[in-house]
Amino acid sequence: MPQKSFATAINEGIAQAMDLDDSVICYGLGVTDPKAVFGTTASLEKRFGAARVFDMPTSENAMTGVAIGAALNGIKSVMTHQRVDFFLLALDQLVNSAAKWHYMFGGQNSVPITIRLIIGRGWGQGPTHSQNLQAWFAHIPGLKVVMPTTPEDAKGLLISSILDPNPVVFLEHRWLHNSIGEVPDGDFRLPLGKAKVMREGRDITIVSMSYMTIEALHAADYLEKQGVSCEVVDLRSIKPLDWETVFASTVKTGRLIALDSGFTTGSVAGEIVARVAMEKFSALRKAPARLAMPDVPEPTSIALTKGFYVRAADIAIKVLSMMDKSVDYINADLSEPDPHDVPGDWFKGPF
Repeated sequence: MPQKSFATAINEGIAQAMDLDDSVICYGLGVTDPKAVFGTTASLEKRFGAARVFDMPTSENAMTGVAIGAALNGIKSVMTHQRVDFFLLALDQLVNSAAKWHYMFGGQNSVPITIRLIIGRGWGQGPTHSQNLQAWFAHIPGLKVVMPTTPEDAKGLLISSILDPNPVVFLEHRWLHNSIGEVPDGDFRLPLGKAKVMREGRDITIVSMSYMTIEALHAADYLEKQGVSCEVVDLRSIKPLDWETVFASTVKTGRLIALDSGFTTGSVAGEIVARVAMEKFSALRKAPARLAMPDVPEPTSIALTKGFYVRAADIAIKVLSMMDKSVDYINADLSEPDPHDVPGDWFKGPF
């Protein structure tokens, strides 16, 4: 299977959907500029023409309304925003119109929109360019929320999202765009709402999403050398969430840590801990735990972000604590890179 970057996989996913369905269009700020939104929309305008691939004015709310109107007339829009923060201006259109349409009108009409939003952190992005609001979107009835980790999943889930009859929020962590992995050619689709066991283990379950899965796998590699076997479950889809896989893994290991790239209070990780505690309490050998961002806006200063993010060392410390093992030497073994505001030398892509 060919090796491709996450960004190339996104690009192929959009192109494949546009080849399959003439009603698919793609637009957003920067879609046609030379940087092409981290390279994800490169050459699409040349291939499919300006009528189907185009830039848009800085008017997120209005252009989302255009997408809803187009959807009700049979056009499937792939809207792209450089940051999730920019899209907050359009929440009224998304929450009060797109998400509800199928339900308000008895399923007679639906709104097939895929909204690509870039999340992530690093390099001084600060509080207005780095939020991870998957829990917000997952809270809204009528929305699907997808967060791929690997290039293969990015393509397969994106094509399925575009061809889904209802609105999908597709969240891409920008640290993943240069990661490399195997990606099938052609029409490759994955079902929404199915998690993937990225690494099998016997001692503890780590549930994560998007870039946090990479930190989880890095921690699991280290913990294996310490005699702790971690099972890593990548959610891939936040809503619908694959509870069957989460429950089965937790019952198998008896211990659970839920990771989240978003803020702690009201997080997806908190929902996972709550559901497992309510429905699989008797299977737990330890109280479940979660690791997420602190409940304060992310600093812009590189000095203030030191120690701010959940990293592999934090995961390893929490895992070993739950296993009643020593946590000495972890910060030395899994120290933050210098500069700390990058994934680290160890990060060469997911696989």
